[in-house]
Amino acid sequence: MEMKISPSLLAADFSRLSQETAAIEAAGADMLHLDVMDGHFVPNISFGMPVIASLRKCCRLFFDVHIMISQPQRYLEDLAKAGADLITFHVEAEGDPGETIDAIHRLGLKAGISLRPGTPAEAVFPWLDRVDLVLVMTVEPGFGGQKFRGEMMPKVTAIRREADRLGRSDLMVQVDGGVARDTIALCAEAGADCFVAGSAIFGKADYKAEISALRQLAGQAAGI
Repeated sequence: MEMKISPSLLAADFSRLSQETAAIEAAGADMLHLDVMDGHFVPNISFGMPVIASLRKCCRLFFDVHIMISQPQRYLEDLAKAGADLITFHVEAEGDPGETIDAIHRLGLKAGISLRPGTPAEAVFPWLDRVDLVLVMTVEPGFGGQKFRGEMMPKVTAIRREADRLGRSDLMVQVDGGVARDTIALCAEAGADCFVAGSAIFGKADYKAEISALRQLAGQAAGI
C-alpha cells in the first residue's frame, strides 16, 4: 500500500498560487487537493474552474478535486475541461450517486465519494465497487484549519474492511481535516492510504521535509 500525500491548496498563499503549486510539486507531493465550494452545500466559497484551469497550465501534479457542491452533476464537464484528474463529490449532495459516478467516468476521470462527519460509513458501501477513492472528512467541510476528530477513524476502518471484502484493495481511502504529524499515524493505522494536509504543509518553511515526514509516519504506522 503506497502512502499518498495530497496538500490542500486552501491553505496556500493565494497571492502567489503558481509559485506555491510549483513548490509543492518540487517537494514531492503525490497530488494537489483542490476544494471547490458553492456557498450552499457548505457555508463558504473558495475558487472555481478559472483558477483550476490556470494552475493546470503550470502544474503537472494529479489534480484531486473535492467538490462541496449541492448539484455536482451540473459542474462535472466544466471541471474536466479545467483539468481535474479526479472528482470527489459528497454522498449527501443532490442526485443519484451512481449516476454521478458514471458521469465522472464517462469524462475519462477517476471518481471519488465523500461523507461528512455525521454520515455513517455504510452510506458509501453501495458505491465502493464503482469509485476510485473514498474521502472521510474528520471535520465539517467548508473551512480549513479545523481540529482533527479521532472519533472518525472507525469509519475509515469500516470502509477499508468493506473494500477489502469486495476485493477492492486498490481503493484509495483518503482522510481530510486536521491531518498533521501528530495525527497521520492514527489515519494510517485505521486503513487510510491518502492524506490531505493543509496548514501542516503550507504553514511550514520546508514543504519537502514536511511531505517526507508525513509519508514516513504514515508508512511506519501502516507497517510498510
